[in-house]
Amino acid sequence: MVSDGMLSQDEIDALLKGSSETDEAEMNHDNLEIGDFLSNMEQDALGEIGNISFGSSATALSTLLNQKVDITTPKVNLIEKKMLSEEFPHPYVAIQVQYTEGFLGMNMLVIEQNDAAIIADLMLGGDGLNPGDLLGDIQLSAVQEAMNQMMGSAATSMSTIFNKKVDISPPSIDLLDFAQGEGKNTIPNEDLLVKISFRLKVGSLIDSNIMQLLPLPFAKSLVEDLMQESIESTDMELKESTKSAQADDDKLRQTHPEEPSEPDRQMSNPSASQLQSNIPAEPQYFGSQSMPQGQPVDVQPANFTNFQPYQLQETESRNLSMLMDIPLQVTVELGRTQRSVKEILELTPGSIVELDKLAGEPVDILVNNRLMAKGEVVVIEENFGVRVTDIVSPSDRINNLK
Repeated sequence: MVSDGMLSQDEIDALLKGSSETDEAEMNHDNLEIGDFLSNMEQDALGEIGNISFGSSATALSTLLNQKVDITTPKVNLIEKKMLSEEFPHPYVAIQVQYTEGFLGMNMLVIEQNDAAIIADLMLGGDGLNPGDLLGDIQLSAVQEAMNQMMGSAATSMSTIFNKKVDISPPSIDLLDFAQGEGKNTIPNEDLLVKISFRLKVGSLIDSNIMQLLPLPFAKSLVEDLMQESIESTDMELKESTKSAQADDDKLRQTHPEEPSEPDRQMSNPSASQLQSNIPAEPQYFGSQSMPQGQPVDVQPANFTNFQPYQLQETESRNLSMLMDIPLQVTVELGRTQRSVKEILELTPGSIVELDKLAGEPVDILVNNRLMAKGEVVVIEENFGVRVTDIVSPSDRINNLK
């Protein structure tokens, strides 16, 4: 109640109470610590998962954009859903994917709208220097395809980390602008979210952040799966070590048998009286003919063949050396597919060609178009490589040469 321009005591108390509640809410928000929800081990595990996953994603994005892409070590934070408007004050682009196999949850990437415009311009054949201010349907589709390649590469890396097949749904893309009320429905319906922030550098065009948002329960489940996989691997190693030790023990027993018991010792070492009792009075011969006494026996040493390794002749060695410098074409085949002429002519930059192999399946290593080995794709700094995991047997190689 106002009296002569003055506030009443009740109104003053109400204002002070409201201010106190606001300060208390801000204090509760400031006291929100990630350590209260995620241990240091869980934070390190999430950072390592993100580091490995997006390390391969950087290579995939670099191939698409024809630019050097660097994604630095991530930082793990915890944010409340109601504070996202303060966390993302500028317009952003959000890309959301659902895990369809291996995990049950969702993953969201958030990048600044200006960075998304540069990526779209590069995907569409531009130089990325003068991207448009607005993202149309074509630009959003280009960004969606780039993020699809990144998330697909990350899913392949997670398959290796968790030792199981991981697959994702096609990504959905949406503009995220809290000031205009756009994209709020895109955010996961969880009060607490784990934000894993990476520094993204694309040539000299982009030096910004790309953020990964995970619901807290899903993030904790990822760590539990990783720990379980680590325990199972340790148990397997212990079992293999136990089997190896047992085999060594059995081999040792065969080499050094146990001491025989007293009856067995008597049987194996008979006394002189027992030997005399067992000696027959007359020599006995078995066979159709008897051996006359006093006739000399012709005893000769056994002759064994001397097995020596085959030594190449000088001419043969020289001929083999002539083959050492012959160049051979080594090809790594990710997969194959068949397409009609019409489908080939419809291919455009950014088109996806599905192969006959699953993600994470061993690739074929061909020498002069002949299968020689199998391996897995690895990333060495900024280049692809292949780690040989299996060599085709000599018989199979000979059959391949026919």
